[in-house]
Amino acid sequence: MPLEINRSVFITCAVTGSGATQDRSPHVPRSPAQIAQSAIDVAKAGAAVVHCHVRDPDTGAPSRDISLYRELTERIRDSDTDVVLNLTAGMGGDIVFGSTESPLPLDKAGTDMVGASERVAHLVNCRPEICTLDCGTMNFSEADYVMTNTPGMLRAMCSRMIELGIKPEIEAFDTGHLWFAKELAKEGVMPSPALIQLCMGVPWGAPNDLGTFLAMVNQIPQDWTWSAFSLGRDQMPYVASSVLAGGNVRVGLEDNLFLSRGVLASNAQLVEKAVNLIEGLGASVMDAAGVREKLGLTKQAPA
Repeated sequence: MPLEINRSVFITCAVTGSGATQDRSPHVPRSPAQIAQSAIDVAKAGAAVVHCHVRDPDTGAPSRDISLYRELTERIRDSDTDVVLNLTAGMGGDIVFGSTESPLPLDKAGTDMVGASERVAHLVNCRPEICTLDCGTMNFSEADYVMTNTPGMLRAMCSRMIELGIKPEIEAFDTGHLWFAKELAKEGVMPSPALIQLCMGVPWGAPNDLGTFLAMVNQIPQDWTWSAFSLGRDQMPYVASSVLAGGNVRVGLEDNLFLSRGVLASNAQLVEKAVNLIEGLGASVMDAAGVREKLGLTKQAPA
């Protein structure tokens, strides 16, 4: 696929994530009120899409509590700021084994592995316009655990998302994940054209280099919409790289805590910096209405 600059770009802001960043920056939002306010702030700064996890308000630990998701989405929807809501569906697939000599039984404290219906229960309740679907299994970076998404689990979750009128955003952490996304489309489980997020430099997925990045870009069907991001100090270089390669961008505190070396960022500041980069390349930044039209999204009322 020939590369061509994207002249009309949408920004997704991943405002909090589920990583162990809650004590590394005071700007990482924890409570539904804080996460919602951050989502509103980034929308005003130029993000068309907000990608949200929820956390325990007291500890900052990642959570799957439906009541927290409900409060978060209601706060965003009740505001006067228009933004496309993108909720994670990545929780509930973590397996932590025992020692290398005795991997079973599993480490119950770290393992969070539930069925497909439970993994999408908050989507049934909140009805976002987009949700993520981590399209494969991989060793994950933060600890000695496996992010588990079997083919059967992915087919079941994707089918339920479509039934709910929610557009899956395929998160491809490696080349095989993109391959399976195309298989879902081929089988008719996921409608095509699809929405793809290339997740670069997340150990131990696709390495963070432009050769791998372009190889993945070249495997995306031409009529699909895609975005990409990388971590830490590479977040902004990948804003430029994605736009130049024809894609959209993602920034936010889920992936990077710093505005510059030693300077902690807010989500809004990261979005503002991305806007300046995009416009400096001669492209324009899309608003939420433009994204809905481009992707065929439908705003729904919560259940």
